[in-house]
Amino acid sequence: MNKSYNVGVIGYGWAAQAHIDAINGTTQGNVVAVFSSRPLDEAELSKSHGGQIRAYQRVEDMLADPGIDVVSITSYPKQHREQAIAAANAGKHIILEKPMALNWEDCSAIYDAVQANGVKATVCFEIRHISQFLTTTSLIEEGLIGDIHYGEIDYYHGIGPWYGQYRWNTTRENGGSSLLSAGCHALDALMLCMGNDVVEVSSYATTSKNDIFQKYEYPTSTVSILKFANGAVGKVASIIDCLQPYYFHTHLVGSEGSILDNKIYSSKLHLRDKSWTELPIALADSGDVHDHPYQDQFQAFFDALDEGRDTERTSIQEAIKTFKVLFACDKSAEEGRPVRLAEIG
Repeated sequence: MNKSYNVGVIGYGWAAQAHIDAINGTTQGNVVAVFSSRPLDEAELSKSHGGQIRAYQRVEDMLADPGIDVVSITSYPKQHREQAIAAANAGKHIILEKPMALNWEDCSAIYDAVQANGVKATVCFEIRHISQFLTTTSLIEEGLIGDIHYGEIDYYHGIGPWYGQYRWNTTRENGGSSLLSAGCHALDALMLCMGNDVVEVSSYATTSKNDIFQKYEYPTSTVSILKFANGAVGKVASIIDCLQPYYFHTHLVGSEGSILDNKIYSSKLHLRDKSWTELPIALADSGDVHDHPYQDQFQAFFDALDEGRDTERTSIQEAIKTFKVLFACDKSAEEGRPVRLAEIG
């Protein structure tokens, strides 16, 4: 029998509202509290999302509530370390919006607090639960493209003043870097498909000359080359200064075939040798949080909590590996040299 989990949400912005609806849509989750730095009307909160929701203006008061089992953190990334550690110390399981934090030291501190307190945590790399990557990883596991020796997954999403995140995303203090603010999804997806054994990275950065993107305090386009321990090579581009529709480019090349976005070619399928075969999948095609598969991720998290284990696809144990590579990439771009993973903590 499934348990029930009372959830408190930290923050009440765009992502928080998507989290609330997704949590309430699971079979076990029930949002009962929201913290916001601005006053919230409890009656309006409850009416908007269903059920009785308490409003807090002090995080410590919400974390002191023994009736809350899980905390969903959707605040600014610069606040994640303090809030996540406080939640872990209070014995709460954690849903943590990406990025985990804006530097390796803070990510490591969050990870250590989760481990020390024996709580479970999931990081919002929800792309791992979208149809495209559930199918792609299944095809890889079945051996239909053989051993992957090259892969590229690229994030193209112009984040300008028309997009809610732009308001705070432009600063180093809150956005951090192109990879941290958005492209981390592509890096994580590449590691999901090719593995975590990255040994060295080389990254380069540039930026658009369009006036729209001049407000950014960091380079808005980065390209990173990843070298894996088995000799495979990967490439990740994070382009948040493009003027084009959202595109999550995916191309994986293996010894028996290739996957290109929603298409496959495989020598094992014995199909026409000049044609791709289209896969019946939904692509990652939107940056809107309301289009993200949060509910599937949170359902998997609550199911794992029921069984006393870490969630398989989006555990903090998986996420910390992605962020270690990410900070190596940012270091490489900043210092203009290859960086070995051994240099990062």
